[in-house]
Amino acid sequence: MIAKLKGVVDSVDTDSAIVDVGGVGYLVSASARTLRDLVVGEPATVLVETIVREDAIALYGFLETAERDWFRILTTVQGVGARVALSILSTLSPDEIARAIAAQDRATLSRPAGVGPKLAARLATELKDKAAFGVVSATSNAPEATTTASPGSLNEDAVSALVNLGYRRVEAFGAVARASQRLGAEARLDAVIRAGLQELAR
Repeated sequence: MIAKLKGVVDSVDTDSAIVDVGGVGYLVSASARTLRDLVVGEPATVLVETIVREDAIALYGFLETAERDWFRILTTVQGVGARVALSILSTLSPDEIARAIAAQDRATLSRPAGVGPKLAARLATELKDKAAFGVVSATSNAPEATTTASPGSLNEDAVSALVNLGYRRVEAFGAVARASQRLGAEARLDAVIRAGLQELAR
């Protein structure tokens, strides 16, 4: 099973690239985001997800761990094959995917080619827990995401998570304050972050 390729970029096409590793050219399908960063003739280290089918062995390449992880997560959803997952990753960054799912923003999730309203709804529903935890620590089992802290420190952690996603601190602070007031003092961190994202999406 191929997990990583380290070599020289031989060529870049519209939806794939060839990476030359010791004289052997590997055809790697990738998102538009990844392909934009591959330069012909330059060295590259590509993380690879190998998918074996009855009729072919396909390699899917990523320059970032987060993009590869979201590829794996997206393809667990019924109706999302490798090509649709790459379409989503071509249109939305990993942070944008997490943000859209956590905020249940189906309009954003339906932007990529191949994702209709029904599939966007399925993504939002089936992946909401993974997205909420991903906002906190980029893992699906972050212990701090499931524990209750004092309101002050919990709100500060939620604000920090939103700032890390690209929101301005003043916006994040206001959204978290409104979310905390609505959810109450017993709310958990992942719930506050999700509610804060919903506030920001309004």
